[in-house]
Amino acid sequence: FCLSPNSVNCLLLFHLFVHRVVKSFAGNCSLTLRFTVGLTGTKLGCAEGGCGACTVMVSRSSPSPPPPRHFAVNACLAPLCSLHHSAVTTVEGIGSVASKLHPVQERIARAHGSQCGFCTPGIVMSMYALLRNNPQPSLLDIEEAFQGEVLRSYQSKTFVCSPCWWQKETYMESGWPCTCSEACTKREYVEYFLLYNPSEFMPLDPTQEIIFPIELKKPLKQLCFQGERVLWIQPSSLTELLDFKTQYPEARLVVGNTEVGIEMKFKNLLYPVILAPAFIPELNTVQRTADGILFGAACTLTRLGMVLRDAVQELPTYQTEVFRAVLEQLRWFAGQQVRNVAAIGGNIVTASPISDLNPVFLAAGCKLTLASKGGKRVIEMDDSFFPGYRKTVLKPDEILLFIEIPFTKKGQYFSAFKQSQRREDDIATVTCAMNVAFEENTNSVRNLRLSYGGMAPTTVLAKETCKRLTGRKWSDELLQDACSLLAKEMTLDPSAPGGMVTYRRTLTISLFFKFYLIVQHKLAQDLNVEVRYVRPDYASAAELFHSVFPCSTQLFQEVPPGQNKDDVVGRPIMHLSALKQATGEAVYCDDIPCYDNELHLALVTSTKAHAFIENIDTKEAMCVPGVVAFLTAKDIPGSNRTGPAVYDETVLAEDMVTCVGHIIAAIVADTQAHAQRAAKAVKITYKELKPVVTIQEAISCKSFYQPTRKIEQGNIEEGFKKADHILEGEMHIGGQEHFYLETNCTLAVPRGEDGEMEMFVSTQSTSKTQMLVAKALGVPANRIVCRVKRMGGGFGGKECRSTILSTVVAVAAQKLKKPVRCMLDRDEDMLVTGGRHPFLGRYKVGFMKTGRIVSLEVTYYSNAGNSADLSLALFHMENCYNIPHIRGMGYMCKTNLPSNTAFRGFGGPQGMMVAESWMGDVALHCGLPVEQVRRLNMYKQGDRTPFTQRLEQFTIDRCWEECLSISQYNQRRKAIEQFNRQHRWKKRGIAVIPTKFGITLTSNLYSIQAGALVHVYIDGSVLLTHGGTEMGQGLHTKMVQVASKVLGIPCSKIHISETSTSTVPNTSPTAASASSDLNGMAIYDACQTLNQRLQPYKTKNPKGTWEDWVKAAYFDRVNLSANGFYKTPDMGYDFETNEGKPFNYFSYGVACSEVEVDCLTGDHKNLHTSIVMDVGNSLNPAIDIGQVEGAFMQGVGLFTLEELLYSPEGVLLTRGPGMYKIPAFGDIPTELNVSLLRDAPNEKAIFSSKAVGEPPLFLAASVFYAIKDAITAARAESGLRGPFRLDSPATPERIRNACEDSFTKLVRMTPLFIVALCFFIFSHKSSFTLWLDFHWIRICCVLGSRTQ
Repeated sequence: FCLSPNSVNCLLLFHLFVHRVVKSFAGNCSLTLRFTVGLTGTKLGCAEGGCGACTVMVSRSSPSPPPPRHFAVNACLAPLCSLHHSAVTTVEGIGSVASKLHPVQERIARAHGSQCGFCTPGIVMSMYALLRNNPQPSLLDIEEAFQGEVLRSYQSKTFVCSPCWWQKETYMESGWPCTCSEACTKREYVEYFLLYNPSEFMPLDPTQEIIFPIELKKPLKQLCFQGERVLWIQPSSLTELLDFKTQYPEARLVVGNTEVGIEMKFKNLLYPVILAPAFIPELNTVQRTADGILFGAACTLTRLGMVLRDAVQELPTYQTEVFRAVLEQLRWFAGQQVRNVAAIGGNIVTASPISDLNPVFLAAGCKLTLASKGGKRVIEMDDSFFPGYRKTVLKPDEILLFIEIPFTKKGQYFSAFKQSQRREDDIATVTCAMNVAFEENTNSVRNLRLSYGGMAPTTVLAKETCKRLTGRKWSDELLQDACSLLAKEMTLDPSAPGGMVTYRRTLTISLFFKFYLIVQHKLAQDLNVEVRYVRPDYASAAELFHSVFPCSTQLFQEVPPGQNKDDVVGRPIMHLSALKQATGEAVYCDDIPCYDNELHLALVTSTKAHAFIENIDTKEAMCVPGVVAFLTAKDIPGSNRTGPAVYDETVLAEDMVTCVGHIIAAIVADTQAHAQRAAKAVKITYKELKPVVTIQEAISCKSFYQPTRKIEQGNIEEGFKKADHILEGEMHIGGQEHFYLETNCTLAVPRGEDGEMEMFVSTQSTSKTQMLVAKALGVPANRIVCRVKRMGGGFGGKECRSTILSTVVAVAAQKLKKPVRCMLDRDEDMLVTGGRHPFLGRYKVGFMKTGRIVSLEVTYYSNAGNSADLSLALFHMENCYNIPHIRGMGYMCKTNLPSNTAFRGFGGPQGMMVAESWMGDVALHCGLPVEQVRRLNMYKQGDRTPFTQRLEQFTIDRCWEECLSISQYNQRRKAIEQFNRQHRWKKRGIAVIPTKFGITLTSNLYSIQAGALVHVYIDGSVLLTHGGTEMGQGLHTKMVQVASKVLGIPCSKIHISETSTSTVPNTSPTAASASSDLNGMAIYDACQTLNQRLQPYKTKNPKGTWEDWVKAAYFDRVNLSANGFYKTPDMGYDFETNEGKPFNYFSYGVACSEVEVDCLTGDHKNLHTSIVMDVGNSLNPAIDIGQVEGAFMQGVGLFTLEELLYSPEGVLLTRGPGMYKIPAFGDIPTELNVSLLRDAPNEKAIFSSKAVGEPPLFLAASVFYAIKDAITAARAESGLRGPFRLDSPATPERIRNACEDSFTKLVRMTPLFIVALCFFIFSHKSSFTLWLDFHWIRICCVLGSRTQ
């Protein structure tokens, strides 16, 4: 909303921590401050308020509650106009490395809580805002503060526990346990002391915080800002608001901008007039009435929760049933940042069919006061309030003024439920509220209201069901009829938006069953007359989710006694960038200050998956202000062919597009906003071709890349003949989005002569970027310099796919002779870059009755997308198991999706996942404990893999035994069996999963090399450069440790500035977990050269210092700069002959996980995980433990949560955190223990260490198979035994549908089945009572007309 000079009252006043800011314009969001005032600490991660990276604190003066108020907000959704008379505090405002750190910043850094660091400022500010309001927060407060944050590369556990450092004294004095639970109080100063010393942290001193400016306490006047396309009006009174609404009836009212901001950004909607009523007194009213509590429509959800919590504490329990239901929904409503600004009225009038609160208001019959210039009217909120999708009965000139939430009465019970993909900060799959009132002192239903969201285009009431049940007694018969009636009334078309039709219909019944149990329990307590109590094994089904604050233990081997204190190898030193990341001072690609003549680029991408381009119309786009150029393939001076391995892609599409998101052209403009607006205005017409989207479609039309790979050992036919049993099955593993918090970003700066260009790129592969940019520009590689300071995560996604952006930006910069920048929005990045390959695994396994597997045939199909890129899985097809006869085939499916690519694990997790599936099937078929079957088939030292590599230094057996021990597996298994006997609708499961992960860059033998350059300056300082890039994995920190040890100097004397192709050429990608091995050895080589050159001076002056020796060498004209180089020896593999050595060595690990599954909803809780990981002699235990935890949580996302959904036309439906959910803080196991295996040196890597980035990820499969174990117990209750299919990820939908029971059968029955069932019942009169006959026939007939 940029202002014009003539706009009304256009001075915007706010404070940016200690700075007074007066603006004569207003931008679109507070992130526009990044360059205008030089503050880049606040990061843009998603632009839709879903990741928390952009969290800042806003402070405001308000008459109620008392001023000032401090609250965390998402900067990406906060319009600058809304900050008038506010104080904004960003991460830079609370501390810095140069001056003084805030205690929050210090804790997250020194407790090893920051890895890539891109989202660290947001997490810091979430905690800071909490502490400004409450220096002694409760466990619930801490949990809620982090609900708006997501986990991708976080060493989460240590920092999640860290708030207790300023709570411990208070809690211990009051008799509470430490917030980390009993386990932490016993262990914290044993193991944690070795990672960091909490006693050294600064105490929190609330008196030292910034004081709220007095001038911001003045009353607000009417504001009006006129922008290019939007008029922003902030009325100061209700009268003014109603006048403006009459004048602009189509104007949108905006309080928190959490809905309109999304619509304007991602749905390309334009609202010419915005009315901002946030400060109007009447709209912020809170008042208790005779019937309930009246809330002004502009009251935020946070304030709503505060008021209702107070009421629940003060009022009799029977009066607060609705209040408690609202509070339960608010627990899982978005993140704290959104709740802090989102208004209750906005939630109602946006009329979302999956609203969390509208079903509650509907079921409660809340009263709404509507106002216009003509007067007020009061209506009851019922099913007529929403006449259609996203519509309400409000007239164009009306606003919602108040909502009255009623008290409940004696004999009235109310509950609300929400089921979503992820518990925290997720949109609902189905949400509902249920309200029942009974005749006085009876269990006869006087009134019943059942309201559902997610079952229709609007929030609906199950009116027919309620009508039929009114007057009935609350009994099992009512339950049975209610289920059948709901199954009939709550129907969905098979093609309903959102899919999951069977699951959603099942939820309507399952959630009513929960409500029935809750009410039955309360009736039994409240009534004097006899009411049957809930069955003990059913009781837990009615329990609400209770959070338990997580605890953790980290175990690692200390350095040997006598190790020099300056030798930091093996010590848990802090990530070298951690402090800068915590203060927002760490520089990422988009933080580089803008050049004076810099331009911005936006991509024009295909909307069709497979089509010829017929015409491109740029007329409207070129009319957008600030547009400079439109680029197509004709503007590429060099070659348009590109690709990571083979040149089977284009920089810009020419005549044909092969996926949705295929880059066709680019717009260059003066600002990012103008470039993006123009890109959306480009109109392209296509001649569509039939796309291939799924693996099944590719198999049908034999659409594969060549070559097809095969690995075979033994004779599988002979093996199957010897087997006692043979099983066949298949499993699908879904893809995964990298979701690095920093999206792809490139800044290209032409240097003006000889075709030189400097590229600042967020990439894992500087040399590949250099080569492909040079190829596109038609210049030699020596004209291109690629520089990387650090990345905000990569995970393999920036190994190859970053070049599709950097080449386009380079072409634009060369053509226009100006610097050009482009940072992709989250939805763009997800659309164009691809992710982890989806896999289909089909297997045939032969085994003995003892569980010993003798023969295996497995075929893998990966969805490669529209180019070959990087795809692999066969090397991990057997995981840790010795199969004498085995054959694996691998097919890369050529489809019309964006090319999938390398991702942490590089096909290994998919290969091993299928292996554990057939292992579980064998155990179930044999009736044996699955851990027994796994152990029986495990490799031993000296065995050979299917690719003939001998297993040396084999430690999986040690990892296995230690994991069983520290997890107390046997005790847990017994406790789980007892729990499952006592609970029908909650089941627990446990699984122990091993991993064997090969280490090397298997895709390219030539990449198994590394270089380093070490400069020693006259003052003794050392500048270290190597070929690896830093993306949060701590590579630079480890490399400084290596150089420190070899040179014998403190780390403080060594500095790594960046990775650049001008210092170390021909670098290997930072990938495959091999970078520490390769670059560490190259650094070792360079440092040894320097040591040899300095040795004469050390001998001559043995008591001298490092500086003395360096100066002496310099004055003696000795070269104090050295190159280092390393290549892994004896590597190579031939698929044709099945000979060679594809891996340098293997990393091993074992994890044990326990979960609890809600069989009625498919929800699950991660209760416990213990991990034992062999990392050799760890270079840095703190970083390695962080990598183990981070990889594990990313695996939890892969196997239980993250799901990429495509339309049949190849359109990615899950773009951005709103639809694509990665793990949040609440997904961390309640107890997470990590142990690094002791006394396991690895002779094949630097200082006997091992790779750690990728191997732990697959251990999250222990959570998946623990879920499957729990489902097995649930299915046994229904008489179902034996193997069953469960695809990955194990979403609530898949879990619920697998837990087959009477409710799922109600929904799934087909007419043919109904006829067969009726015939069976009538032909077996002796086996069934007449009542049962009648009951089941009635249910069948009810459902027969509504079957998918």
